[in-house]
Amino acid sequence: MGIRIGSALGMTLAACGTGAVAQSLPAHQTANPWFNDGAGEIAATLARDDLGGEARNVILFVGDGMGVSTLTAARILDGQRRGENGEEGLLSFERFPHSALVRTYNVDAQTPDSAGTMTAMVSGVKTDAGVLGLHEGVARGDCASAAGIELDTALELAERKGLSTGIVSTARITHATPAATYAKSADRNWEDDSDMPAEALAAGCIDIARQLLSVEARLEARHPDVDPSALDGIDVVMGGGRRHFLPTPPTDADGVDVADAVGGDRTDGRDLIGEWQTLYPDGRYVADRAGFDALDADDDTPVLALLAASHMRYEEDRANAVDGEPSLTAMTRTAIDLLDDDADGYFLMVESGRIDHAHHAGSAFNALTETIEFAEAVQAAVDATDATETLILVTADHGHVFTIGGYPKRGNPILGKVIAVGEDEPELAEDDLPYTTLGYANGLGFRDLGDETDADASYGLDATPGRQDLTAVDTTSRGFHQEALVPLGSETHGGEEVTLHARGPGATRVNGLIEQNIVYHVIDAALGLDVAGDGADDDGADDNGVRAEPMR
Repeated sequence: MGIRIGSALGMTLAACGTGAVAQSLPAHQTANPWFNDGAGEIAATLARDDLGGEARNVILFVGDGMGVSTLTAARILDGQRRGENGEEGLLSFERFPHSALVRTYNVDAQTPDSAGTMTAMVSGVKTDAGVLGLHEGVARGDCASAAGIELDTALELAERKGLSTGIVSTARITHATPAATYAKSADRNWEDDSDMPAEALAAGCIDIARQLLSVEARLEARHPDVDPSALDGIDVVMGGGRRHFLPTPPTDADGVDVADAVGGDRTDGRDLIGEWQTLYPDGRYVADRAGFDALDADDDTPVLALLAASHMRYEEDRANAVDGEPSLTAMTRTAIDLLDDDADGYFLMVESGRIDHAHHAGSAFNALTETIEFAEAVQAAVDATDATETLILVTADHGHVFTIGGYPKRGNPILGKVIAVGEDEPELAEDDLPYTTLGYANGLGFRDLGDETDADASYGLDATPGRQDLTAVDTTSRGFHQEALVPLGSETHGGEEVTLHARGPGATRVNGLIEQNIVYHVIDAALGLDVAGDGADDDGADDNGVRAEPMR
């Protein structure tokens, strides 16, 4: 339940100016473990040393779609899997000493998307939904509107400063969250050339996969004053999305693929994996678990690990990957091992992309399992780094319309049906049917898929919104998908705040209710990324081209 401080309690409370109040309270109150644990938490907070404002390294963890209700439900499930009630538990990063609430809206959207939110976090500029690395002056899908309004990101500025850089994701590496760290695109869906309209290609816009390979060249063009030797491209890239880097396989006269190798989606005939290997002849390309496990952390050459054709598997479904896939925790450990030999430091972004996907599919089981694995990855980073030199930030880009409701008794299975305090059988609603603690406000609705571990199997079936008879259904099974109120082809994001947790140098800057773009400024202040100046030009606009306005 927290930190017990024993006989030191009285002295600590007195030092806080609360000793007299505590002494005036009845013994049955001050002797209560809840009271003592709370006092201990406050004492520990006051005793924390400020680790300073500058960091050697920054790791930004993003749980895509990890809203507050997801955190609550995941920590309960995590505890219940260990035989506890669950409600009193904490995920690894919830133990960090500093936290804040983060407002997630996009400039043009009350409920945001991942492209606009992640752009805000890595550039310091809130922007429109669906666009990457561009400020709000862009018109989504209009290639010409992107010219001249590109934003520098924390990853790019870390490159400019000579730090090592890395991206890890369980989603496609060209998907919105990882892509926002390096790409400038008028549409987040332009992952390869086959996804782009002819007008955009004719106008010279470049797909996101190609932009991953051109980070170094684009930085040299934008910052000719920077020593080119400092710009060596992204050092570590791990995730899915291999199909966007490979050409479509040739076909015979009947249109049937004639190549046995796994083909891609590109229609321009380019093999970007081969181009990456030409660009970095000493680099290491990895396509499966065996190659990943063989990576030597003492080798400081670049790594490109494209471990799935599309998104990587859900953690619960990972054993079904034909060539094997590493976990998010394993990728995080390896990425840190590969980056931490750089004396100048590093910037690493780690995304759990499939929390979001599981929610969209209406599968709380998978969303919560992904969140628990995400917390394990954060703990791996804590264990592998020094708190005096590495700032770890853990946040989400947005939440979901995922709810925790009813009045279940303490310790009731979080994935189960509501059983009220003092009862042994599920409570019945006004329609005389049992109901679950967890639910969705919209989406595909109820599924009883038994032991199915792939949440995306939900998309192959018709939507079944509204109430269902769950009397004989095991709602804690891996294949159960919660009921949804409003029928939609996919559950949607939510517009509420998300949390930000911080540990390490500069963590004290994380507090209160903040705008999402403040995350960038926390990173900048810790690493000193704005090496060119104070971030403002003579015309009153900042270096990202947006005129400064009062906070509102």
